[in-house]
Amino acid sequence: VGDTGVLESINEKITITDTKKENGIFIHFTDRLPENFTHTFTAKVNAERRHLTENNHSATHLLHAALRQVLGTHVEQKGSLVNDEYLRFDFSHFSKVTDEEISRIETTVNQKIRENIASDIREMSLEDARKTGAMALFGEKYGETVRVVTFDKDYSIELCGGTHVPATGQIGLFKITSEGAVAAGIRRIEAITSIKAEEFVNEQAGLVQEVKSLLK
Repeated sequence: VGDTGVLESINEKITITDTKKENGIFIHFTDRLPENFTHTFTAKVNAERRHLTENNHSATHLLHAALRQVLGTHVEQKGSLVNDEYLRFDFSHFSKVTDEEISRIETTVNQKIRENIASDIREMSLEDARKTGAMALFGEKYGETVRVVTFDKDYSIELCGGTHVPATGQIGLFKITSEGAVAAGIRRIEAITSIKAEEFVNEQAGLVQEVKSLLK
């Protein structure tokens, strides 16, 4: 998912609906072109949306490590989707994740959030990254220089080019909303963090109160 925001000049404001990086060039997608290309424009990122996306992205790293801790080291990432609303994580596993395992995974991730672990993001050679034990996507092609994102060297080290929280405490809260199969030997977890997780917990608490009132 790319950043959104605006490009502003003295007399006009252009909405940026998406951004992508192609062959080392950052491309901005807009609904219209500037009226005057000679004007100086200031780019402003939608900071709130970026922060929410960072929360979900960093949470996938914490989730990946928790899955390997709870289910076993056979777990490998098979795909993911991250935006400002939620996160989706596909991984290799041979059976349904039980309710007890879901609870342990959530507990592990939320513990790492409360520890407020600072992110350590560095660029290094692929060889040096492998020496750190960094997790890489199977089948992904990497250049000679890679970006390594670490949340506690004894917990989560992954090759990743995306944006992340400065420390895990920013994520606030992590809650798994669904788990299921997407293919033979591949499971999918969907989860929410931060404000969305708080809203979900409050809604669930409200439902419990309604049931208690009905049952007196």
